[in-house]
Amino acid sequence: QVHLVESGGGLVQAGGSLRLSCTASGRTGEVYTMAWFRQAPGKEREFVAGITYNGANTNYADSVKGRFTMSRDNAKNTVYLEMNSLKPEDTAVYSCLADSRAFREVVGTRSNEYAYWGQGTQITVSA
Repeated sequence: QVHLVESGGGLVQAGGSLRLSCTASGRTGEVYTMAWFRQAPGKEREFVAGITYNGANTNYADSVKGRFTMSRDNAKNTVYLEMNSLKPEDTAVYSCLADSRAFREVVGTRSNEYAYWGQGTQITVSA
């Protein structure tokens, strides 16, 4: 089994920045593509960003392109989401997901493509 733990959430003013981290433990050999999804109250879960196993490819939702950057450090089994120019509409619970399918070169944008999920961390952006 793989266990994902997110950290770095909190309250920030609009225009501010935050960095989320997600660390995998357990059977980390089964962790390949990783992604961030978010869910705001009353809304469906949506893809935010993803990165392939070797960091060569990333994918971002249009709503965060140019503001968010995802990276990974495989030696630490950790991915990061650097979030800049935050907006109130970025307020949501952000969850880290991991894909167990090996060596895919494309980042999936559907949550059902991912085998493992973290508990999530709240991001609140005040106006």
